Parts: sequence; structure tokens; C-alpha cells
Amino acid sequence: MKCIIIDDEPIARKGMKRLVDSRNELELLASFGNAETAEEFLEDNDVDLIFLDIKMPEIKGIEFAGRIPRKCLVIFTTAYSEYALDSYEV
Repeated sequence: MKCIIIDDEPIARKGMKRLVDSRNELELLASFGNAETAEEFLEDNDVDLIFLDIKMPEIKGIEFAGRIPRKCLVIFTTAYSEYALDSYEV
């Protein structure tokens, strides 16, 4: 599965990259610190799976998930339990 990581925290991106790299079935295409750059990438690239931070400064991950141009799986990543229920509504 081709995947990308979107998270504003560099340490979180690094940890997710290690996780993806440890799985043979996952191919990391790119990692982004903001949703705007990722959105541009998604316009030109086929992605099967997105690891998406829910709480980012410029746009919340849940809002961004509704703007994803292609059908793909999304795994929300967050350290904030208050976002857990909202993630099921996307």
C-alpha cells in the first residue's frame, strides 16, 4: 500500500516513518509537516493510505480528511483523546 504521513510534529513524523518502514506491505511515498503541501501531492499521486494528525495548526485533520480528492484509507493519529469520537464520523 502506498502511504503518506501528515503531521506538524517532526518527532511524530519520524516515529510514524519508523513504523511504516517496519511493514513490508507499506511503501512510504512522502511525509509532510502540513496539510497544504500534502494536498498538492495528492492531486498528482495515487495514495492508498494516509496517516493523518488530527490536531494541526492550519487545518484540523478531520476537516482535511473531507477534502481528500481520492478515495483512500485514513488512519488518524493524535495524542488527544477528545478527538477520538469525532474521527469515527469522517
